[in-house]
Amino acid sequence: MSEILAALLLAHAVADFLLQPDWMVRRKREPWVLLAHAAVVLALSQLALGHVASPWVLGLAALHLAIDAVKTHLARPGLAAFLADQAAHLAVILGVALLAPDLWETGLWAALPERFAALPHYMLLAAGLILATRAGGVAVGLLMRAQAAEDPPARGLPKGGTTIGYLERGLIFILILSGQPEATGFLIAAKSILRFGAVSEDRAASEYVIIGTLASFGLAIATALAVQHLATGLPPLEIPGPTP
Repeated sequence: MSEILAALLLAHAVADFLLQPDWMVRRKREPWVLLAHAAVVLALSQLALGHVASPWVLGLAALHLAIDAVKTHLARPGLAAFLADQAAHLAVILGVALLAPDLWETGLWAALPERFAALPHYMLLAAGLILATRAGGVAVGLLMRAQAAEDPPARGLPKGGTTIGYLERGLIFILILSGQPEATGFLIAAKSILRFGAVSEDRAASEYVIIGTLASFGLAIATALAVQHLATGLPPLEIPGPTP
């Protein structure tokens, strides 16, 4: 089951956060845009599992389409809608893994030689990194939108804050999975020092930075811990040493 979760999580992460540009998100009310996104979900899920005509994969794509349609037409845009949408997608992925536990074993990739046994592990790591950085960025951005509207922060480099967020969440994800969670404290300290001069005299700016930082770090840590938990059900990731 863990292999199925790893494969479908990667397909979902790539479809929703790498291959869904802003124009597609804005035009989701157009049926052809919604169908195009569902087709991407279907193709990536088929590729990740090594199944072309599985009814479970077709059903997953159909449910993804339905969830997105409900969110687009009925939900009010914001953080709550985003979290509910993602929770629904993850619930569908978990449901498929539970109801069709042989999807991985009957797929193309299960027949690969033994040296490819860690493929699901790589899929899970890639999915976790995308979710920590890109999905985390969307969530933090939605959280901070209200604060920015009430008291806009000082302007910096174009997309500078977004890039910093990607980097810090990616570093936290890597540090935790490499067995160095205590190093995240140094990131918090470094960011606090670098931001001190800009926000020390501005209470609103200080609170804005603190809220954004804690949310960003918290999402990255939660994602890394979830990946660690799921990885316990996968073959160990073995990196061969140099050949003598």
